[in-house]
Amino acid sequence: METARVLVAADKFKGSLTAVQVAERVTAGLRRVVPGVRVETLPVADGGDGTVAAAVAAGFERREARVTGPLGDPVTAAYALSGSTAVVEMAEASGLQHLPDGVFAPLTATTYGSGELLLAALEAGATTIVFGVGGSATTDGGAGMLAALGARFLDADGKPVGPGGGPLAELAEADLSGLDPRLADIDLVLASDVDNPLTGPKGAPEVYGRQKGASEEDIAVLDAALAHYASILGPDRAALPGAGAAGGIGYGALVALGARFRPGIEVMLDVLGFAPALARATLVITGEGSLDEQTLHGKAPAGVAAAARAAGIEVVAVCGRLALPPEALEQAGIRRAYALAELEPDPAVSMAQAGPLLERAAESIARDFLLR
Repeated sequence: METARVLVAADKFKGSLTAVQVAERVTAGLRRVVPGVRVETLPVADGGDGTVAAAVAAGFERREARVTGPLGDPVTAAYALSGSTAVVEMAEASGLQHLPDGVFAPLTATTYGSGELLLAALEAGATTIVFGVGGSATTDGGAGMLAALGARFLDADGKPVGPGGGPLAELAEADLSGLDPRLADIDLVLASDVDNPLTGPKGAPEVYGRQKGASEEDIAVLDAALAHYASILGPDRAALPGAGAAGGIGYGALVALGARFRPGIEVMLDVLGFAPALARATLVITGEGSLDEQTLHGKAPAGVAAAARAAGIEVVAVCGRLALPPEALEQAGIRRAYALAELEPDPAVSMAQAGPLLERAAESIARDFLLR
């Protein structure tokens, strides 16, 4: 099919392939069957880990800064810059990837480094900052981030409270007057695939605390501490969509930094230039490691498929594991999904051999959609 123009806009296969590698493997498989096919690649992300890498793949400049990690140790974190627009990924500074294997600090992990990373973007001249939040090791309501930006959180004795969400139970005063004045003049976009409130049954501690090592007792402590924190900073914002993102860093950005919340994939598709790429395509291939119920709630493939369907362009998906019935795929705008598990049922082998298996899946897509 000589006129076929394929856009590969897939997220990472977590634990196996980056979004860039997914695009490379899909392209290789397509060209093995249709050597002359025109392929454009646009690795995507939904605001979580991999967001900076997707921006860099789209032409942003990668910048690095030395910041404070979630346990207080220095880490190197990257952000992306293009003109006056920066893409900052909180996981780069405060993510689970900075924790040693088996080591968690649910009560004391801090987002201080995320604030330092935002400062680095300010120093670089950014006036629009896309702040991708997800994959955090933290549940501190963004207090650490705000402290790095000049806020002061004091106990009843006028001393700074300790790092993390637990010590916020001792908070007596929040002084935001020292926040960096440049923050008032920027457009800060909170990009997340999570719309949870800060506290309660659907709040950050209850829904996400366990994956950060929190016990049931820790979750109760964190929920109460964050509720107390919000009672001082502004309880009306605690229920806003996105307030519970990344351990409540969304709340800190919304209540103190004037951030505006947008679904992460929508923001990233804008930033990455998806619309003009889509206009050039006759077929879109999207995907991620697991296509499941979560995919339908703001994950990258759902966002890509929705935009492509609105433009009348056919979409197929690749994935490691498929846990959605055909009717759910159709409802999402995905014509068909190709799962690596169909080629290799052993999950460990499938993950280890994800690259070659993905090329085989792409060969099938080429035969099914490009040679008809």
